[in-house]
Amino acid sequence: MKRFSLLFAFILLAVAAWAAPLSFSARTIIPTDVQQIISVDYRSMENSTTAMALKARVLPENLKQFESAIKSFGIDPDKEIDQLVFVSFRSKDHGLMAVGIAQGDFPEEQITKRLKIKKVKPTMYRQTAIYPAGGMQMALLDNTSMVFGDPAALHAALDTRDGETASLNSNSQIANMLQGIETQAVWSVLDQQGTQVMMKSALGDAAQLADYETIKKRLLGSRYTMDFSSGVKFDLDVYTSDNFSASSLSALIKAGVMYRKMSANGAEKVALDSVTVDSDSAKLQLHFTTDDSKFETLLHSDLFAAVSR
Repeated sequence: MKRFSLLFAFILLAVAAWAAPLSFSARTIIPTDVQQIISVDYRSMENSTTAMALKARVLPENLKQFESAIKSFGIDPDKEIDQLVFVSFRSKDHGLMAVGIAQGDFPEEQITKRLKIKKVKPTMYRQTAIYPAGGMQMALLDNTSMVFGDPAALHAALDTRDGETASLNSNSQIANMLQGIETQAVWSVLDQQGTQVMMKSALGDAAQLADYETIKKRLLGSRYTMDFSSGVKFDLDVYTSDNFSASSLSALIKAGVMYRKMSANGAEKVALDSVTVDSDSAKLQLHFTTDDSKFETLLHSDLFAAVSR
């Protein structure tokens, strides 16, 4: 169980986002076979030095790419974007795909004029103009929303918006997990297959146990919220098919946390002491709470550096 770093793996899944509720435009463009949704609330992020430190240290590559694409239009993400949604979804023809949806104030006339001055010409996909953007492509949905991605992913998202394929609204599993978390400062949801992969990675060598292989088949999905308003608070829910599976997974995680404490340094041990794991009906619940200074110390620990590479 040397690689067991459950808490930190969960945090790395969460650091991609400081989020807000999905807008109507975002919901209608997300395909039904969604793997994960991550939403970034830039206004909330700027109000927390801890959140900014976390963003600077481990900002995921996919969000860096979307930020670069947005900047290529002369837009400052830190000033002009309220929300950035990252969506990964599955396609029969192309496997796993991803798009980014930016929410803010984007006057279409000003943006198209700016692109015309730069001699950036669009191509048309049905009635939608698509522009090249920092190695990706971009389409304005309205004056408050734009979507980014590679051509195939962008076309799939626009097909969903135009009613050619089913949207997120027809995915009851994801829709149910969204209930009660969209008002949180930070949230994300992950589908069944993604949750199974995430838990195996998070558990490390502990996932090799026979008990976990049985439990894995009963994992249905997961979600998290993260809040920086007073220290750092992280809550993870993992949905299972029955009470026994949730209880067994809880016991496995508790054992792993105890094992990790044996080799943890001071900052890591304090962090692990702040983890609580329980099960409620068919749902595993993991909680982590600490203050800003302890968390920022943890950011510079050897263990955090190892798992964030």
